[in-house]
Amino acid sequence: MLFMSVNAGSSSLKWQIYDMPQEKQVAKGMIDRLGTKDAVFSATYNGQEHFKKTEAILTKEAAATLILTRLKNLKIVKHLEDIKGIGHRVVSGGEIFHESTLVDDQVLLKIENLAELAPLHNRVEAYFMNVFQKLLPEVPQVAVFDNSFFSHLSPANYLYPIDKKYYDNYGIRKYGAHGTSHRYVTQRAAELLQKPQAQTNLITLHLGSGASISAIKNGQAIDTSMGFTPLAGIMMGTRSGDVDPSIIPYMMEKEQIKDVKEIIRVLNKESGLLGVSGISNDKRDIDDAAAAGDQRAQLAQQMFANRIVKYVGSYWALLGVQPDALVFTAGIGENDALVRADVCHALRHLGVQLDDQANQVRGQERLISQPDSAVKVYIIPTNEELMIARDTYQLTQKH
Repeated sequence: MLFMSVNAGSSSLKWQIYDMPQEKQVAKGMIDRLGTKDAVFSATYNGQEHFKKTEAILTKEAAATLILTRLKNLKIVKHLEDIKGIGHRVVSGGEIFHESTLVDDQVLLKIENLAELAPLHNRVEAYFMNVFQKLLPEVPQVAVFDNSFFSHLSPANYLYPIDKKYYDNYGIRKYGAHGTSHRYVTQRAAELLQKPQAQTNLITLHLGSGASISAIKNGQAIDTSMGFTPLAGIMMGTRSGDVDPSIIPYMMEKEQIKDVKEIIRVLNKESGLLGVSGISNDKRDIDDAAAAGDQRAQLAQQMFANRIVKYVGSYWALLGVQPDALVFTAGIGENDALVRADVCHALRHLGVQLDDQANQVRGQERLISQPDSAVKVYIIPTNEELMIARDTYQLTQKH
């Protein structure tokens, strides 16, 4: 049975088709630069066949329609009715959704109403659910929430040290993000460790343009670095991560900025690796500049690793036991040998012993710690789309 995973962003739309329950990937693709005359539609299918075309794809409805048309034209599916379920990544389920759920009109409305927690994502994701629902009204759809993996944190870890009325009245708490990724690598790490997930203790590092770190005890998340919004936590591509809140009114006064939203935009869009380096939000560009002697790029490298190490150290203490493994995943985590080395070498005093030769790899699942390391270190490429397909298959089979 064929199931579709959809991961919608503000200017891109990623999709994958899986044959379930075998979990065989049939096809994958994306539309990049969505909303422009130079959008790029790409697809990989039948093992090695590729399709790529630059064309005008100006609306989200046109994008969804084009995907379904190409699925037939490229003979990825014979009939659209062969698709038995469509799963969608949704960034925020707030406190309403603690697990993946079948989509109906009420669910769609609630997802839209949660947009203030993820303004760049929830409305877009709800829109695409609505479009696919119109195009394939007989096909069930499932919402898979990024923060559901963190919905069972203890109040001591999800509440902020402010008057509790702000949580009671407005739901101000830590929600986290990237939960689908952390959930996948937790399951996969347990398999590699040959341990039941319920007995597995990890620190998982989802390092990409957006980045988060989670503490996993007995297979469940007990804390995560992102907070009320994805702005919190470690330094990221363009996001500052944790800063002293008093900086905000101070910056507003010095820069004569009247709208606090402008400062939040700066912290989200002009900070992190980009702000510190003054070069790029792309770690590869920063590494090239640092190697050429650029001091701001070198500082960005140091600060990025420094913030990661601080969170890993605090979560190591929070676990109360020695973790079975550290797990690197996502774009930087999977591909950047330098940042993995910087982090692991800073943790030598905790018994982490990196195999520097094994670490020289990009995008491959691999154990990269030495045999005598007190804690195993893995690279595990994330697969959020497979998790979406799994949840969609399971929920539609119950339906």
